[in-house]
Amino acid sequence: MRTIAMTGVSGHMGAAAFSEVLGLADVERVRILLTPKKRNEALAERLKKQYGDRVQTVFGNLDDRAACAALVEGADIVVNMAAVIPPRSDADPESSERCNHFGAVALTDAVRAMPRQAKFIHVSTIALYGCRNEKHPFCRVGDPLVISPFDAYSLHKLRGERYVLEAGLASWVILRQTAMLHDEMLKSNLSDGLMFHTCLNSPLEWVSARDSGYLIRRILERDGAGELTSFWNKVYNIGGGIRGRQTGYDTFRVGFAVMGGSPEQFFRPAWLAARNFHGVWLADSDVLEGLFGYQRDGAEEVWADIAKKHRVYRLAKLLPPALITGTFFARLLRHPNSPMRWVKEGDEARTFAFYGGKEGLSRIPADWKDVKLLAKGDFGDYDALRDAAYAKEHGLLLSHGFDDTKPPEAWTEEDAASAAAFRGGEYLSGFAGAYAPALWRCHEGHIFTATPYTVMGAGHWCPECAPTPWDFDRQAKHSPFYAQVWYDTHAREENAVYDLDKAGGAVVRFTEEV
Repeated sequence: MRTIAMTGVSGHMGAAAFSEVLGLADVERVRILLTPKKRNEALAERLKKQYGDRVQTVFGNLDDRAACAALVEGADIVVNMAAVIPPRSDADPESSERCNHFGAVALTDAVRAMPRQAKFIHVSTIALYGCRNEKHPFCRVGDPLVISPFDAYSLHKLRGERYVLEAGLASWVILRQTAMLHDEMLKSNLSDGLMFHTCLNSPLEWVSARDSGYLIRRILERDGAGELTSFWNKVYNIGGGIRGRQTGYDTFRVGFAVMGGSPEQFFRPAWLAARNFHGVWLADSDVLEGLFGYQRDGAEEVWADIAKKHRVYRLAKLLPPALITGTFFARLLRHPNSPMRWVKEGDEARTFAFYGGKEGLSRIPADWKDVKLLAKGDFGDYDALRDAAYAKEHGLLLSHGFDDTKPPEAWTEEDAASAAAFRGGEYLSGFAGAYAPALWRCHEGHIFTATPYTVMGAGHWCPECAPTPWDFDRQAKHSPFYAQVWYDTHAREENAVYDLDKAGGAVVRFTEEV
């Protein structure tokens, strides 16, 4: 009988996973970590009444080392699903850092200190891949991590994930979660300007919270049966497969249909960012699907369920589109997290990051009929372009700078040298396999230690050059690894450095090419 420790069970994925894991006959106990809030105290009481001693609760924040130690004690598997996500991470970056970075560090250290080390499942995010569009809509594990400027969530998740990778745990896995659909989707996005960060041609591969929770169950189920031989010590992308692949425009189209309208009726094109979002289709989401068979929901079906469960959206269909625009959307243009608010208030840093400045904003068509949309076939057959096989066959996947068809166990020093050169740097010494620390040097001359898997398998590079500040304009000029995707949404002549001031405000400076 096994003990499972879990964080994040008050969230959408975590709640689904918690319910699923309790359905496993060989799980004797589930121990959960809840932040000390009144609503979580009430949740713990409900769970106690429902499950008795089978569920144990530890109260504390994820960066509380004593709470983490109590959580993992005697556990066989630890599942970290806790996250502070947008828009909260935008409004409260300190909470994001405490949970997404320092929390990951504290929990990793707690697992590492166990007398009998548990297996560790850490949920990260596909936001690490940064902004994609129609030029390279697909990614895979190992692609460059070019996180969007000013995205606190991605920044802190990047640092937390790297710590897990470099911790030397015996058995770990990192699951990069994609865009996730849940019952409260519309409600969650009608109180913040976050929705306007979405680019119309951003590829989004949705997965449901229900399927994400089921994936965790299937991992535990197969591991308990001794069926996972080569699964551990790797990074995977969680996705919904081809039935989950939409674009930003598509997502608005399907979501707004629930309210009886469309993007053309509710929005103006310039309200939406032109770049600096995070979304991508996953060329390798079939890997986890092949192992665990968890992809059951399509995006369209989930939206249909949302419409059935929320009467208010059905009632909205009775209202004129102009009234809905004013009631639900136009008011959000004044929200502090809205791009139109940044433009109006002269926030040069965010305006440049999300539009390419006022000049970039002026290039966005005023009329929807002049907007080129991936979802409407303006860049080729939409159905064909959403098929990962098409991307592979037509050479649309990014290069990793070495023969990445070989498994990590077969990598050599020559592979490490090739990968480092593609990143504009050098492999120096110490190669002793994919998971042993080696020595590297980046273009800037920073010497750092990292396992070949962290660099070649997971897409990380120099920790000193990693944000902050965000200076991918400079790095891309010397790194083909970054250049192959960064210039999909940035001009080669751009020389911007994006940073945060002491108060956490966004700043940008323009430099000469270095």
